[in-house]
Amino acid sequence: MKLIHLIPILVLLASCGISPEAQVPEEVENQPAQPYNLAMRNGLPKTLPPGVKVNYYSGSVLEKRIALTFDDGPHPVNTPRLLDILRAHSVPATFFVIGNRVDQYPNIARRIVREGHEIGNHTYTHANLSKLGDAGVRSELVRGRDAILRATGLYPTLFRPPYAALKTHQRYNIKAEFGYPIVFWNVDPLDWKRPGPSVVADRLVKGTRNGSILLVHDLHASSVDAIPETITRLKAQGYEFVTVSQLINRAAMLQKRAAVEPAL
Repeated sequence: MKLIHLIPILVLLASCGISPEAQVPEEVENQPAQPYNLAMRNGLPKTLPPGVKVNYYSGSVLEKRIALTFDDGPHPVNTPRLLDILRAHSVPATFFVIGNRVDQYPNIARRIVREGHEIGNHTYTHANLSKLGDAGVRSELVRGRDAILRATGLYPTLFRPPYAALKTHQRYNIKAEFGYPIVFWNVDPLDWKRPGPSVVADRLVKGTRNGSILLVHDLHASSVDAIPETITRLKAQGYEFVTVSQLINRAAMLQKRAAVEPAL
């Protein structure tokens, strides 16, 4: 197809907030960073189309489904040990990984995916995005995405900002270009302070409600130590562990069902 014929198509995609990067490249290893779409070039669209949700802190309160998430890996020792624990308990999880660590430990990233877990973009260097300009934010996400793609052959479909630090207009920019659900949490045991495995487990269990997204850091050995007790206690309370995507997709489905079904 001639370039002159492609231009209207690309403009139409951009105006809809769809980036050409959504297509899988032929050469994964050499995938170039894509240019901003029109929404990015023109600044920020103050609003997204109706019904587009950007931020996620939890799933549906109607079901005892929860998502266990791990940040800042892969770690060469703690993450493989954690994967062993999750496999022994038949629990899926979502890992928000840092791109430069994925470049260091691509085999661990591949194992995360191979064993049925979900992998999300957590930037390339764990930068505080609220202190960066739009170009810097985009660079962090593109480099993080590309590291995951190189290691696993898959595009990440979720994003979590380091420190939960993201300005409102940055959230819209990220959603408009990358399409990522921006995932936060509603249970934080403050495990980065390393209070000990029993304290971390207790805080996770006591904070969990229907639809909770639990935050843990697999950088810390004591946090990984807390996971067997956490899983055992939460399963005993009837909770089902799912990935973040399963949690939020199910919540969206239940919401749509409630909107169309007449009240009993």
